[in-house]
Amino acid sequence: MTLLEFLSEYGSRLIDGSLVTVLLTILASALAVVIAVVMGLMRMSRSRLISLPAAVYIEIFRGTSLLVQLYWIFFVLPLFGVTFDKFTAGFVAVGMNLGAYGAELVRGAILAVPKGQWEAALSLGLSPFKRMVRIIFPQALLIMLPPWGNLLIELLKGTALVSLISVADLMFESKQINASTFLSAQSFGCALIIYYIMARFMLTPTMRWFERVMARKIGRIR
Repeated sequence: MTLLEFLSEYGSRLIDGSLVTVLLTILASALAVVIAVVMGLMRMSRSRLISLPAAVYIEIFRGTSLLVQLYWIFFVLPLFGVTFDKFTAGFVAVGMNLGAYGAELVRGAILAVPKGQWEAALSLGLSPFKRMVRIIFPQALLIMLPPWGNLLIELLKGTALVSLISVADLMFESKQINASTFLSAQSFGCALIIYYIMARFMLTPTMRWFERVMARKIGRIR
């Protein structure tokens, strides 16, 4: 079977799987960003009651396998009365895992803001919350955006694991097609190309655009 014949027959299934992958990536990214900001700020707290839970969360989710976390959320939590459907379990697992990595990016970026900016914010008499929101965090955001771009690409690739709990994403459809046709090169070759297109022509341009927008807003024109 030629590639054109393969795409003609199975292209619609690959497109459907790709749409599920895109939705998973969007939802997992949103969850990861929220977790990263909250946990990153908690990690910087001087209170052990606040910083310790964040540290434990970060260490657990960074130090264990995403696949194991996915299985825990989908198969083990129902034993304790917490049940997620497979799609929700998929993006929650990926979002929580990458959020732990993102938390350290948030913390590192905030600490990388020049000391003079902290002193200037303090001299203005702003409350700690206003200092962070108006002066420190916008500058930290510009610092953290490039590594966040890499992290979101890892998140996109991590969504492929949800196929193991039968979420009908791109990888699941590719495996199903391969199982029925044994056309491994076409099935997984198309999946490889689609994942690359998503990363190179969707995520990367979006993050670079966001970097330019933030640079203009804080007066660093690029």
